[in-house]
Order: sequence, then C-alpha cells, then structure tokens
Amino acid sequence: MARDYSHYSLVIGRFQPLHKGHMDVIRKCAAESDHLTVGIGSAQYSHEPENPFTAGERYCMIDEALHDAEVDNYSIVPIEDLNRYSVWVSHVVSMCPPFSVVYSNNPFTRRLFVEAGYEVRASPMYDRAIYSGTEVRRRMVHGTDWESLVPPAVVEVIDSIDGVGRVREISQRDSAV
Repeated sequence: MARDYSHYSLVIGRFQPLHKGHMDVIRKCAAESDHLTVGIGSAQYSHEPENPFTAGERYCMIDEALHDAEVDNYSIVPIEDLNRYSVWVSHVVSMCPPFSVVYSNNPFTRRLFVEAGYEVRASPMYDRAIYSGTEVRRRMVHGTDWESLVPPAVVEVIDSIDGVGRVREISQRDSAV
C-alpha cells in the first residue's frame, strides 16, 4: 500500500545561523506534520557577511538542535538557489522527500507554491525583533551576547569552527585604497 504523504510538510530558511525563533517555528511545524523537511535555502553560499556558514555547518546546527529538542520527524535538505522562478518549485520538489504542505510567510514563496498546487500555511510567528540571523551576526561582530539567541547545540557548532572569528573577519571592509 502506498504511503500517505498528505501530512508531510516543508519549511525553508537560510538559517545563518539557526536561532531560537527558527527553532520555535520548526518545532511547531513538526508538531503539525507526520514528517517535516527542513530546507536549507541558499545552500551554495558561505563565507559572506550575509551567509557566513556552509550548508554542511547549517545542517549540523539544525540536526544537533533538533536532536536536543527531541524532535525526530524531520529530514534536512540543502537547496541551492535557482534564479529561474518558473522552475524553482520543481527544483525544490526534486531535492526533497514528498510533501504536500509548505510553511512560509514570504509572499513570493507562497505565490510560487500556491500556483504549483501546494497547500501553503503561514509559518508560526516569533519575536523577529530579537531573533534574527542578522542580529546574531551583528552581535558576533561587536562581541556582545549572541549565545542567548541560539540553541546551545548551535553555540557548540559555531565554537567548533571558529564561526565568530569567521563572521568578524568576513564582515571587515577592505580599507586599502
């Protein structure tokens, strides 16, 4: 008998890095799903101020944090950007396990998946003023508390790769004239 994938879902984010707001969203989406695929968006980018971590590093952050949170109904899939929007959904589908529901608050992502026939639900909201990758990276650069914004497992991964040093270094402007 064929498996019923009607309660399989997808959530996509860059997770640069995974923070507590992301974790809240992922936990809530996983609770509503038989299986949740966590798509690591912009997987081809790393070592840039907006995208300092590799897809593999982000995979480890997500996997370790979800393991610690005792979430076990997920897959993690790196998804590279494809700048041809007419085929982007089929690209995502080709990279992921089956899903029928997509969680997103991004109007463009929502539109593309709706046009492709998917059920699209709003992602659960979290305090974006506090929890954002931009804020975590800003705090890393300025040497202020970033650790309280991310799960402990993410701190461990970032520390193990000297992620703070990387973020600080790649955020510097070339001062040579």
